[in-house]
Order: sequence, then structure tokens, then C-alpha cells
Amino acid sequence: MAKLYFSYSAMNAGKSTLLLQASYNYQERGMRTMLFTAAHYAVDGVGKIVSRLGVSAPAELYREEDDLFARIEAANAAAPLSCVFIDEAQFLSRQQVWQLGRVADRLNIPVMCFGLRTDFQGKLFPGSSELLAIADTLREIRTICHCGAKATMVVRRDQQGKALTEGAQVAIEKSVYVSLCRRHWEDETGRMTAP
Repeated sequence: MAKLYFSYSAMNAGKSTLLLQASYNYQERGMRTMLFTAAHYAVDGVGKIVSRLGVSAPAELYREEDDLFARIEAANAAAPLSCVFIDEAQFLSRQQVWQLGRVADRLNIPVMCFGLRTDFQGKLFPGSSELLAIADTLREIRTICHCGAKATMVVRRDQQGKALTEGAQVAIEKSVYVSLCRRHWEDETGRMTAP
């Protein structure tokens, strides 16, 4: 029986690198994979998953209104799929997470999702929340804070380097994000109570 997997972490933990490596392992054995990334990351309307190590692969784009089950079912009918990979899974809608669960349950195709757990305000993304609730297998990918402790939080900084505590949940410029441990996240954001 196929499963729905969710691998999550803070920024800069190597999620995209792990995704690309796993997809390559399938392809190396003659198996077909399908890769998706959020439309937020389209360049001239084209999807691509890019690791900070410089490894990349073309990917299908998904938008909040897309029916991922229908897209994957059609692709599988054209040529059997061995695995589906989702990058930036935090941007999935709750409905899409359930669609991916149906891919595993009804099409018997494993689905591996990779994404952030929380935003810069310490709140769960909708896609991550639903994946944490229904995924068959959860895996934390670890990265470290500047102090050496495990980083579980993300801070978003303005151009002067000051931590932001308000604003839109999504800002695509990755360079403004820094992964921190909970203690240093609280220090930088000034939050000593729950957000």
C-alpha cells in the first residue's frame, strides 16, 4: 500500500536536495516520477525545483485551485508513475492534501511532500497543518540555528535586518528568511507569549 509522506523543516535544511535525490534514485532504476512545485516559484511560467547545492529538475506547477488527483491520475494513465514528489508543500490547500492522500490510497502511488512547517510568525501553513494531520509518515529534516541548537522557527527580516512580526504569510524572496531555534526566534521577534 502506498503512503503519503511529509518531510518538513525550517529553511535551509536541504528539503529540495533530498527530494531531487529521491526522484533521481527512482529514475535511475527506470521508474517514472512526477515532480510538482508551487506556482509561486515559476520563472516565465515554467516550474523548476532548484537546490541550493545547484542541483535542479523541471517540475509541474500547482496552484491552489488545481485538482492534483485528476492531474496525477491522467499522467499515470498515460505512463505509469512510481512516485509523486511535491516541493514547497506548505502552499498546498487542505483540499489538495486530501487529493494527494487519495493518490496514495486509490492509485497506489507513493506521494512524498517536502515543505516548511511554520511561517515567520510561528503559525502553521494550511498545507503543512493538513499534512501533519493526515500523512502516513512524518519526518523532520533538521537544520541548526547560529547558536548550534536545532532550528525549528523561521524569522523574516526587512532590508535593515530587523525581524518582521507582521505581513503577508508568503514572501518568495528566500534571502530574507533565517532559520533559528525557538529561543533566538523569540529574542528576535520580541515574542515572549504565543503568537
